Amino acid sequence: MNNKSLAHTKWKCQYHIVFIPKYRRKIMYGKLRAEIREILIRLCKYKGIEIIEGAVCIDHVHMLVSIPPKISVSEAMGYLKGRSAIQIFEKVPEYKNNWNKEFWARGYYVVTVGNMTEKVTKEYIVNDTIKMYKNYNIKMYNKVHFFDMLFP
Repeated sequence: MNNKSLAHTKWKCQYHIVFIPKYRRKIMYGKLRAEIREILIRLCKYKGIEIIEGAVCIDHVHMLVSIPPKISVSEAMGYLKGRSAIQIFEKVPEYKNNWNKEFWARGYYVVTVGNMTEKVTKEYIVNDTIKMYKNYNIKMYNKVHFFDMLFP
C-alpha cells in the first residue's frame, strides 16, 4: 500500500495541487521554468513533502505531492508559494519591480488523490502538459526538452 510512517502513525496523504502566477501570465518558460522547478523541488525536500509527479507549464504548475499529516495543505502551500516567490525574485530580479513582490496569484486548486488513482493523476499531468504545448504552438524539439519541465 506504500504507506509512510511517523512515530505512531501510518499515512498516505496525496494531493493534486495546481497554482498559477499572478494574472495567469504566460511567463514560465526557458530559464524561469528551470529555476521554478529547482526551487520547488528544494523547498519540498526541506519540508519533507514528496513530489510524486509535477510539471511547470507556461501559465500554471501541477504537482502531485505526498504531504505528511503533521503539515496542513494550506500551511504547505503558503510555505511553497511564499518562499518560492522570494527565491524567484532573487534569481530573476526583473520580475520584482513589475509585480510589486507578488509572483503567485492568491489561492490554489487542491484535490485528494483518493477519488482518483495515482496513475490517473500522473497521466492527467503529462497529458495536460502535452496539450499546453499544442495550444501555444510550442515545438517539442525532443523528448528531453519535454521532460525537462516535468519533475521530480
